[in-house]
Amino acid sequence: MKIHEYQAKEILRGYGVAVPRGKLVANAAEAIAAARELLQGRAVVVVKAQIHAGGRGKGGGVKLARSPEQAGELTSAMLGMQLVTHQTGPAGQKVRKVYVEEGMDIARELYLGITLDRATGRNTFMASSEGGVEIEEVAAKHPEKILRASIDPTVGLAGYQARDLAFGLGLTGPAVNSFVKFATAMYSAFLATDSSIVEINPLVVTKQGEVIALDAKINLDDNALFRHQDLAALRDADEEDPREAQAKEFDLAYISLDGNIGCMVNGAGLAMATMDMIQKAGGMPANFLDVGGGADEAKVTAAFKLLLSDPQVKAVLVNIFGGIMKCDVIAAGIIAAARQVDLKVPLVVRLEGTNVNEGKALLKGSNLAIIAADDLGDAARKAVAATR
Repeated sequence: MKIHEYQAKEILRGYGVAVPRGKLVANAAEAIAAARELLQGRAVVVVKAQIHAGGRGKGGGVKLARSPEQAGELTSAMLGMQLVTHQTGPAGQKVRKVYVEEGMDIARELYLGITLDRATGRNTFMASSEGGVEIEEVAAKHPEKILRASIDPTVGLAGYQARDLAFGLGLTGPAVNSFVKFATAMYSAFLATDSSIVEINPLVVTKQGEVIALDAKINLDDNALFRHQDLAALRDADEEDPREAQAKEFDLAYISLDGNIGCMVNGAGLAMATMDMIQKAGGMPANFLDVGGGADEAKVTAAFKLLLSDPQVKAVLVNIFGGIMKCDVIAAGIIAAARQVDLKVPLVVRLEGTNVNEGKALLKGSNLAIIAADDLGDAARKAVAATR
């Protein structure tokens, strides 16, 4: 689950991570009041659009204001704008929230992040002197500039590891101790919130030697949110695809894509294979929809309705390998959903596994215009042909 920058900073502040002072504002008047307070002792404040995407600065979503009045004007201009970044796609994302933050006396910009390294099975810090640059770009062009520290789960972040990262980044004097304190608090926040990633980019070193999070990104593990009802409440439905939000209500894994073939499968691996086969056959998937291994008829019906709610979908491909999920249950759900929504697009179904014969019999006796497929390749080719 993604959250906004201002929410991430509030969480980090609670664990002792150094972040600038800031206030969320809803209009120009609030921005003026916030800037008037934050400008005391500062030359500028920063007006930041809050959306779930990176690259806001390049898209015009981060601006400096040197007076309260200017902060109000920038806030008015940002609220309601469609902010386009490399992560939003060409349609952009509507700005509904703005954060006004005190300016920093910046000497250096760095990068610091922590996530699970699946190759080692350990949480791993990544640091780079290339702050403000996308870490993927640094990894591609200058992999030698990425420092790593793999964390022993029984020990946690050791002091020497934090100091090694600080020295590797070229920090000296008071900045070293400030970095060690910062990284230790950041690791505590990462563990305590069951985050999948905590990323500070840029991490700035001020001219006074303080290490501060100028920006902050936290992604929370959906599977652990039952332990964090306070964090689950931070979800911003406005930032999510409405169909993805609806899918969460039925415990479905759904991600919108750009194609025109709706895919319903059971299992992430099968979903990936199905999408690959559709592209190999010359088509494009409209989504990734995984009903999981233990879905019932109601869940399958909800999934089917979700697929058909996308106006871009010109055909639906159902690819089920029945193990725990039985083929006859899937078939019953397909039939119920197709009748409820008055199916008007071609439907290709490939079933295999537990109760496959019963499932096929149900589909055949439904009198629905279902295109049966013998295997995945056959199903993909028929789905692509149906869209044409």
